[in-house]
Amino acid sequence: MTQDVKESFGGPAGSLAAKVRTLAPSMTRSMQRVAEAVAADPAGCAALTVTGLAELTGTSEATVVRTARLLGYPGYRDLRLALAGLAAQQQSGRAPAITTDIAVDDPIADVVTKLAYEEQQTLADTAAGLDTAQLDAAVTALASARRTDVYGIGASGLVAQDLTQKLLRIGLIAHAHSDPHLAVTNAVQLRSGDVAIAITHSGSTGDVIEPLRTAFEHGATTVAVTGRPDSAVTQYADLVLTTSTSRETELRPAAMSSRTSQLLVVDCLFVGVAQRTYETAAPALAASYEALAHRHRSASR
Repeated sequence: MTQDVKESFGGPAGSLAAKVRTLAPSMTRSMQRVAEAVAADPAGCAALTVTGLAELTGTSEATVVRTARLLGYPGYRDLRLALAGLAAQQQSGRAPAITTDIAVDDPIADVVTKLAYEEQQTLADTAAGLDTAQLDAAVTALASARRTDVYGIGASGLVAQDLTQKLLRIGLIAHAHSDPHLAVTNAVQLRSGDVAIAITHSGSTGDVIEPLRTAFEHGATTVAVTGRPDSAVTQYADLVLTTSTSRETELRPAAMSSRTSQLLVVDCLFVGVAQRTYETAAPALAASYEALAHRHRSASR
């Protein structure tokens, strides 16, 4: 196995499935069938030639090769070797055997176990796929920003509020906008030296894209936190931070898992900024704790 293949497939057993989920929107339907097949049954697919996999998925040999390359392998031979390695890992007992599907009649103990595993996998997938160079650039921009505006709707709006509250506690000027009209009118005021962050799992939420586009056009540094790196929101983003795209089910909407991965990115941004601004951030945090201390003491009496 080549060093490149070892590095790209050396992570957790779920890393290939995570990659498939992330890249699926940019694939044709025939490529999706190939990707889903290798993620679902690495051992079985590792035993197939390129022709065999094409026949299994009802596609062509060219489609199989294109899919392998999109997944990060030089060709089908390299993907096949990687699948054999994953199959061996699974057989050794190191790969989790739990399923994340939750049925209507599942006992609550099973629900807890399945959700805990899914959350853990979502965080691992996000960490593995996060571009640290882009993250570092976003931290640099935030640490020196005159002001930061964050846009998010629905579940993503809660994440936007979480980020701004964190930034405010270390003495930075930040605003979260869930009202699309207010978001745009504020974005008009941004300029070079400011930062605008759009949080959208789908990457296609118009109420988030519009203010980011406005901020982009006015010279602000723009950041997109999204599960779709090829989506519309990234057209107006100087920096893109990709979150894990978990499979949506009837009982577990995408908003639940996407929020978990978004919160991880937010925490990474906050800790990075706190590191860069430690001399001012530490006193600001201490002051905020002190300002609330009497409330905690009163509640404990």
